[in-house]
Amino acid sequence: MVPLSPSVRRGLPRVEGGDPWPAAGQAPAHIAADEARIPSAAASRVGPVAAGPPSTPAAPTAAAASAPAASQETVPAAAASAPTVNESLRLTTQLRRGLPRMPGGEPWPPAGEVLGSVALLESLATAGTPTPNSSVPAQSAPATTLPAAAPTTAPAAAGPTTAPAAAPMTPPTTQTMGSVPLRRGLPRTAGGEPWPPEGLAPTVVPASLAQAATEAVAEAPSAVTAEAAATAFAASEAPAVVSQAPTVRAAVVPPALAPAKVVAPNKPAKATAEGKLYRSRTVTQWTKFVALLAVGAVAAAGILVLAARGVTTLPGVPEFLQRYPGTYQLPDTTQSGFPWWAQWAHFLNIFLIVLIIRSGYQVRTEQKPPAFWTPKRGGKKISINLWLHQLLDVLWLVTGFIFVVLLFASGHWIRIVPTSWEAVPNALSALLQYMTLDWPVESGWVNYNSLQQIMYFLVVFIAAPLAAITGVRMSEFWPKNAKRLNKIYPVEIARAIHFPTMVFFVLFILVHVFLVFATGALRNLNHMFGGTDVVNWVGFWLFAAAMAITIAGWYAARPLLLAPIAKQFGQVSSR
Repeated sequence: MVPLSPSVRRGLPRVEGGDPWPAAGQAPAHIAADEARIPSAAASRVGPVAAGPPSTPAAPTAAAASAPAASQETVPAAAASAPTVNESLRLTTQLRRGLPRMPGGEPWPPAGEVLGSVALLESLATAGTPTPNSSVPAQSAPATTLPAAAPTTAPAAAGPTTAPAAAPMTPPTTQTMGSVPLRRGLPRTAGGEPWPPEGLAPTVVPASLAQAATEAVAEAPSAVTAEAAATAFAASEAPAVVSQAPTVRAAVVPPALAPAKVVAPNKPAKATAEGKLYRSRTVTQWTKFVALLAVGAVAAAGILVLAARGVTTLPGVPEFLQRYPGTYQLPDTTQSGFPWWAQWAHFLNIFLIVLIIRSGYQVRTEQKPPAFWTPKRGGKKISINLWLHQLLDVLWLVTGFIFVVLLFASGHWIRIVPTSWEAVPNALSALLQYMTLDWPVESGWVNYNSLQQIMYFLVVFIAAPLAAITGVRMSEFWPKNAKRLNKIYPVEIARAIHFPTMVFFVLFILVHVFLVFATGALRNLNHMFGGTDVVNWVGFWLFAAAMAITIAGWYAARPLLLAPIAKQFGQVSSR
């Protein structure tokens, strides 16, 4: 047996924030001494065993049931020679209760009693020994010896036996290691492992197995080892059948009598790629969602086409389309074609607006920024995504300012600014023609149709300034201490306008790209990127190169590559 430590075992504090209870110290001397004598006390009650076939066992057999009356008043010599043990360890004690298992619950475990250390071993070691107070008939009967090898089935009793006069006996039970993982609680020390260690919870088994293990210990030498006790317990799967079994309290078999089986806990299954969440959905859910949106978009487009074709059959509509074909005549001084600065402005606008939308969406949805940026001159620390968004905004505004200056300086402004009220009915006519899939006549090299002209005007002179004004109000460039100005232009108004403006840009880009490819892709791409009105593949390959650069910028806009650039303008940190 492993010697017991004289130190007092300490548990959880009795009050919140207090020290562990009981206070640090050592166990009383008489308790430590008595616990040290537990193995010898239990062994002395077993008694020596002869080398030959065992004599009358301690288990209650038919012969033992008719023992002499004189044995009721005397204690066996082996038991009488046992050392005196502290009686407090023999008695049942109230179970020590701790903290509740849930807020507002009762203390755990439930109220009850537990056996003392010596009383527990005595109940196991003397389970088959009649106590002096047991009600046993006074007849005398010869002792019965068991064969050397325990048979799988015991012979029937030689004669009738008399049941004790006590109350009806409950089925004796005991506990041993089960197959249910042990529930673990708080660690015993700060930063330690949860207590108790990993293992299996005990389960209730018939007391006949524990009794058989006790009989095996009683028949073994006094210096029985833990390995021998475990072997005896395993061999007791088919114990001898006895006529009566004494009532045994529900007790835990000591580790020396029960073979410990430690089973590794089941490892949680690894999350598969299909079960991984992206934002709020898995890959399968996103696929179904996109497919549902595509089907819904096709269905909605079909309904719109059918509705538009129905409108064109109404009285007066054909005459309206004939009077307003979709365009009106521009002044004769209007220049045709697209100069080189317009082509470069178009490419830079694509590149910057895509990254601005991406970084703006990241700023709006991020919970924990991957890095932070602080200006060199001092100021508020912001996320690196917000720094990128503001940097792209500045570059976009600079590009737009240069484009507008060149637009008015060259006279090309007249192509995107409506100069007649005829633009309104012509825009309605062009919209109806697009909805019926009967495209209006395209002559973008010379003159846009009225719907294109109005949309380009809204993008350049309405949406872009709104995005700039609302963005500056929410940025670090806005003066924070200007109370009067902040009251006139609250930041809530800026947020309410800025996000819908971004949605407008997204929708405009989608419709614009669709119409470019649906109304003559090669010719339209040559207008924007090749600077010519011929139909060839030059504009397409230039467009493909522009898309490749934009995609590369999309994936390059990451903290790992942004940090060196951001350090040129301020300090980058992870917190």
